[in-house]
Amino acid sequence: MSLSPARAAEKQEVARRTTYTSIALNAVLTTAQIAVGIFAHSQALIADGVHSFADLVSDFVVLIANRHGAVAPDDDHNYGHSRYETVASLFLGGLLIAVGCGMLWRAGERIANLQDIPPVHSSALFVALTVLVSKEALFRYMLRAAQSVRSAMLIANAWHARSDAASSLVVALGIMGSMAGLQVLDPIAAAIVGFMVAKMGWKFGWDALQDLSDRALDQATADDLRALLLSTPGVRDVHELRTRKMGDLAIVDAHILVDPLISVSEGHYIAESARALLLKDARVVDALIHVDPESDALRPPPGRLPMRGAVSEAVRAALSAQGLSFAALNLHYLSPGFDVDVLLPMPSGEEERARLAERLDKVDVGALRRRLGAREIRFALAMRTPAAGASGDPSATDAAAAPR
Repeated sequence: MSLSPARAAEKQEVARRTTYTSIALNAVLTTAQIAVGIFAHSQALIADGVHSFADLVSDFVVLIANRHGAVAPDDDHNYGHSRYETVASLFLGGLLIAVGCGMLWRAGERIANLQDIPPVHSSALFVALTVLVSKEALFRYMLRAAQSVRSAMLIANAWHARSDAASSLVVALGIMGSMAGLQVLDPIAAAIVGFMVAKMGWKFGWDALQDLSDRALDQATADDLRALLLSTPGVRDVHELRTRKMGDLAIVDAHILVDPLISVSEGHYIAESARALLLKDARVVDALIHVDPESDALRPPPGRLPMRGAVSEAVRAALSAQGLSFAALNLHYLSPGFDVDVLLPMPSGEEERARLAERLDKVDVGALRRRLGAREIRFALAMRTPAAGASGDPSATDAAAAPR
């Protein structure tokens, strides 16, 4: 199961809108920074321009990932394509590391040759301050939009814009220092920008790598999901709750404990109800709920007790020896022991009821119990409730204690 169509469409539209805004702004700023940086002889401004160009590339990566990540599940990707976003974040991180290291190398060369650095023109300061204001405004706009759709990739891209604003502040300070006569401050500012870019790239790349390695949700979120499961009527306990990231969302696996004597259909209904509650949470993309009649640590190992076919044959043989038959069997494989509930057809009258009791007394229940390895074998009568026309209730089969 993937995101609902409405949520997926909203998320895709927000990603498209914010990314196109970022592309337009970065295209203008990159051109201005590199052109003015070359004219004004500011290595720091050129480095910041390269940083903005890296933003352009990362914006296109976000667009591609957003388009592919919204594709519905198919035969090759049964859980959807949400991890395209994580792969995009990993690529984005690697790109930033490469750009940052290149900036550091270039700044080191400039510092080693200070005598070749010409004075910085004042136009570089004007551009740096303009970039600073623009990138801070872009960060606030993108972060607000990303948080509204809970997109980790878009939030990462927003904080990338904030790192741009921080680097532009460093560049502005370096340019002011260079204009004041300390020419070394311009390449130092370029080196600081390179370090900031590389550090941000490492953070994005490492987080993406952890998510691709099936990183779980944080403990607080897991506790919230556990509380949702426990709030489901019929759920007695929750254990083996496991989560793994799938893009911005998570897949949840959990075992729920229910009354061991209810029917399979009721247990399934409880599990589906619990799953429906989980899927209402915006952090969950899919969930698998396993039903347990008791704790997994207590359940008997499989293969040591007879299956339904063997039990049915043994009970039929024991009853037919006395001219009896049964209507249904309920088997309970529990840690205290293996129990068998035998449902007998309801006799038509008192005479038949007495005859049934006499024949049932002759059944060697002890031998049958030993043969099956059962702790208890209980007999009950199938009772037909009044028809819907007689009492307003639909017909159903109930159990009554056998006359023993």
